[in-house]
Amino acid sequence: MIDVQRLRVLRSVAEHGSFNRAAAALRLTPSAVSQHIAALERSLGAPVVDRSTRGVTLTQAGRIMVGAAESVAAELAHAVREIDRLGTSRSRLTIATFTSGGQYLLPGALTRLTAAHPGTVVHVKEVEPEDSLPLLRQGAVDLVLAYHFDGPLPGLHGPGPGVEWIPLMEDPLHVVLPGTHPLAGRPTVSLAELADEPWVLGCLKTEAYLRRYAEHAGFSPDVRGSTTDYFFARSLVAAGVGLSLIPTVALTPALPGVRAVPLDAPTPARHIGAAVLRRPCRPEVSTLIEGLRQDAGVAAGPVRVTPAR
Repeated sequence: MIDVQRLRVLRSVAEHGSFNRAAAALRLTPSAVSQHIAALERSLGAPVVDRSTRGVTLTQAGRIMVGAAESVAAELAHAVREIDRLGTSRSRLTIATFTSGGQYLLPGALTRLTAAHPGTVVHVKEVEPEDSLPLLRQGAVDLVLAYHFDGPLPGLHGPGPGVEWIPLMEDPLHVVLPGTHPLAGRPTVSLAELADEPWVLGCLKTEAYLRRYAEHAGFSPDVRGSTTDYFFARSLVAAGVGLSLIPTVALTPALPGVRAVPLDAPTPARHIGAAVLRRPCRPEVSTLIEGLRQDAGVAAGPVRVTPAR
């Protein structure tokens, strides 16, 4: 039999990259961590980590076991929540969401949820997608609202429990200009027309995106400001610091002094969706997903989660 505590120790070693840091996180001694890993390797008959002066890295067997550890942790967390529900009439639902998507999609969906399941206790965590999916795999949250750009969503694939991805909406990016800008009255604008303009980042993730599209348009953007808040970025645009690429869902509330203009094709966009673990959905989760789909404009119908590809 494989000891669950040893799997927990292996997960921590994989996360922190060394026995010492894992020991500090687990409040154990480095010697105890080493003994747990050695015992796990003896029970498996194979090494799970490669040790070096630079730290430890997982072997192929170690990666398999970390995936198993994630699955075990998620199932145990799920079991604890289900047992907790036995002792109370109030169901608990924990949601992880990125800021602008949560502001745009969650309020209406949560209103429908509480109307259909009035005893549900809802917890909402503001978490970026790359950090929220690990929480889902660990069983710490029940549903993730996330987005990705052209590439796959970070963490959607990998070891651990299977994740279902439910597409909700496309979220095109607009260029936000001062209201007095010569192009502010245009129905659309091409990125090439903005080659000589300074730029403000409303989200650090958009920098690589902006640079990639700018390269296709034949220029390198002059970035004058960077923020982690789209409203702040629009405020800087209004102040004349530069232009900004802002997703549609982050254009509210309206801000005087700026104008959002759609970009000509190919239009950059975020792909917004929900993620849940691959298991039968609880009624509360199904209701929340349907509420998100309605607010996102997805055609109503039975909730179906499809395997992530």
